[in-house]
Amino acid sequence: MTHILVRSECRENEKRVGITPLEAEHLLKKGIKVSIEDSNSRIIPSSKYHDVGCEILEEKSWPNAPLETIIFGLKELPDEPFPLKHRHIMFGHAFKDQPMAETLLKRFKVGGGALYDIEYLVSPAGKRVAAFGYWAGYAGAAVTISCWVSQKSKKRSKVFTTYKDRDSLDEQIRSELESSKLLPTSAIVIGALGRVGSGVIDLCEKMNIKTTKWDITETKEKEAFFDILNHDLFFNCVVANKETPTFISEKIIQQNQNLSIIGDIACDPGSEHNPIALYDSVTTWSEPVTRVSEKPILDVMAIDNLPSLLPLESSVDFASQLLPSLLDLDRLNQGVWLRAHQTYLENVKRV
Repeated sequence: MTHILVRSECRENEKRVGITPLEAEHLLKKGIKVSIEDSNSRIIPSSKYHDVGCEILEEKSWPNAPLETIIFGLKELPDEPFPLKHRHIMFGHAFKDQPMAETLLKRFKVGGGALYDIEYLVSPAGKRVAAFGYWAGYAGAAVTISCWVSQKSKKRSKVFTTYKDRDSLDEQIRSELESSKLLPTSAIVIGALGRVGSGVIDLCEKMNIKTTKWDITETKEKEAFFDILNHDLFFNCVVANKETPTFISEKIIQQNQNLSIIGDIACDPGSEHNPIALYDSVTTWSEPVTRVSEKPILDVMAIDNLPSLLPLESSVDFASQLLPSLLDLDRLNQGVWLRAHQTYLENVKRV
């Protein structure tokens, strides 16, 4: 019997889950065994999974699961040295030379396991089958606007935490804009046609911020991107690869006129292909921006788990996208799973 174990998340502030009780019920009906590690931080309590027939396990019990068990999670594994002997489904951040990528791949290579990276679960046309992109864009726009208000008010940026729902986040940002009597004149979104870009645009439009929308058509022939500097806010929503141009660099910002904050929602500072060539590490919920220039003042927001600010909406949305692929877990040698495994094999050769 195919067996999937949903592990608890070890990262601080991570309350999301990639399988909700609704999807778990569908998997059980398909004949797939579903085990859930208990977790006090998960947005959906373990009791809801138990109610639909899932086995509930102790937290952090997955390393001792039978070898044939498929381990499912979202964010990174604990930073421990033991070899990884299971097949894991998660965001590994290991195929673009990111920090710690080699360490993780070596653990899989030594242990004989495999990484089915969620970012590389793709259709035959190369389109991702499931992503948190919309909610990353929505939350990232909110955080960036809040930090812009703090910057212009000469105050320290707020410390962020999870929100019970989208309405409560909207209310906070709207209140900050109204009480400060500030409003960005315009924002530019690169990657406007994708999931991330649509989330950014929706939040900006709610806050009455005019957006300039760029995607492949507007960027593929450009050699320089000075137009970005004409906006108060710049949102990068493009996943970096070797073909991605540099949108902004230290040389470009010396010509700056208006731009004072960048929301790098794609957030790939460890990659040599990062189109925001101004910073080298992610920011956090407690320190949401890093200052990359004093003259002119320019901050970068680069939080890498933005959908976690809205854990319920983002979990429900993501899990519904992923379910059709999960229902094929009993055929790991076909389709989306085979493509993901081939990507892993290509990359593990390097270590």
